[in-house]
Amino acid sequence: MRHPWPFLLCCLLLPGCERLMRNMYDQPRLDSGEPSSLFADGKASRPPPPGSVAHAMGDLAATSSGRRGDEVTTQLQAAQAATALPPLTAGLLRRGQERYGIYCLPCHSPLGDGDGPVVRRGFPAPPSYHQERLRQAPDRHFYDVITQGYGVMVPYADRVAPDDRWAIVAYIRALQLSQHARLDALPPALQAALRALPPPAAASAAGEGNGR
Repeated sequence: MRHPWPFLLCCLLLPGCERLMRNMYDQPRLDSGEPSSLFADGKASRPPPPGSVAHAMGDLAATSSGRRGDEVTTQLQAAQAATALPPLTAGLLRRGQERYGIYCLPCHSPLGDGDGPVVRRGFPAPPSYHQERLRQAPDRHFYDVITQGYGVMVPYADRVAPDDRWAIVAYIRALQLSQHARLDALPPALQAALRALPPPAAASAAGEGNGR
């Protein structure tokens, strides 16, 4: 029969081992701002090493935490929920002109009268933006047509971002205004220059008299 003392000794030592393990699990900690004698400056909080990059703020933190891109989703939802144009700015109109030139001009033409280069080669002509029906149409109508398509026009939601759709709508409104602006709504200098021009009939007669 084996002697029971080794077994009993192990049973006595096991609680001590567990206690030592708990000390490793539950080590003492120091909160920010508490003093510590471990460091020369007497502070428990340590400054970041030279050259380190903060990951609690900025683009790196947004990327690592998955927050980066949230603002894009928010902007997209706002653009899709809008029913009228955003505040007009020169930047918005420039962006709209650029996007219009890429996606709309081939059919709708630079003027917006539906006589673009593709139409001149046989493609069905879209309606002119200058007809009364479209001049009176709400802003959202143009946004929805760009998004969903209309008639032979395909949807452009997969290639024109929501913000860019509103920029295009803003430029369409500028095209409409360019052909239907009231003279008294123009700057005084431009009014004077336009009033100085000969009437269309007189200009045509002058051209014929010159042999044109």
